[in-house]
Amino acid sequence: MANNQGPQGNHDPAGSTQMFRAFVDDAPQSRQAAAAASSGPRIGLIVGVVVVVAVVAAVAWLALA
Repeated sequence: MANNQGPQGNHDPAGSTQMFRAFVDDAPQSRQAAAAASSGPRIGLIVGVVVVVAVVAAVAWLALA
């Protein structure tokens, strides 16, 4: 009878550990990128509010003139 209980192929058990460590090391960089990307919509919102206030002020000035 043949011994079929040995490892099959070239499975590297440390490979998954290395991939996990790379994932964990990459996580803080992705958080920083997400924080930088979230400032974009905030700036757009501020610009939008300023434009709306300017339009309302212009309409009110034209209505009173």
